[in-house]
Amino acid sequence: MPNNICNAADLAERLRHGEAALFPTDTLPALAARPEAATLLWELKQRPREKPVILMAASSEELFGCLGGVLEPAWQQMAERHWPGALTLVLPAQGEWLAQLNPGGTSLGLRVPACRAAIELLQRSGPLATTSANRSGEPACLDHREAAARFPDVAQLGPVPWPAPSGLGSSVIAWQANGTWKLLRQGAVMPEELTSGAG
Repeated sequence: MPNNICNAADLAERLRHGEAALFPTDTLPALAARPEAATLLWELKQRPREKPVILMAASSEELFGCLGGVLEPAWQQMAERHWPGALTLVLPAQGEWLAQLNPGGTSLGLRVPACRAAIELLQRSGPLATTSANRSGEPACLDHREAAARFPDVAQLGPVPWPAPSGLGSSVIAWQANGTWKLLRQGAVMPEELTSGAG
């Protein structure tokens, strides 16, 4: 539906009014909402609430500011090497952002995508709760047509067609209490810190 395809400014406004949105990233298309409306994502995906969603933003500074605690230099170094890019960092968090995106959890997944269209939206919308554009247990959508078929009532970022994604999800690594990284999901990139067998 053409009226469901919006430019970045209009889509950011719809997000601010509590709607969900679909937009391209470098890995897979994203289904997104403002963090305070993140319950929409679980409902749309028919996804168990114990599965957290991740936070995307246009810069590492915005993301680290959502953790509510002291930053480790190793987190910033990893972000400098791999953001924007296909790496999700799962880091200890506290406060309101954590409660909205990972209810009952102790960590937040963070990423800056390497997609110009996504960054333009995120610069206007602020940090967004995101997840892959599919229903729980189904294959991920790979383009705007598949996303529209799966979520016909959700507005999309224009112009379409979207840039082709890699089709491979981001790699996900988590910071451990002992000061090391643990690989949770191997995806599009592999940080050298993990090639020695960590995880």
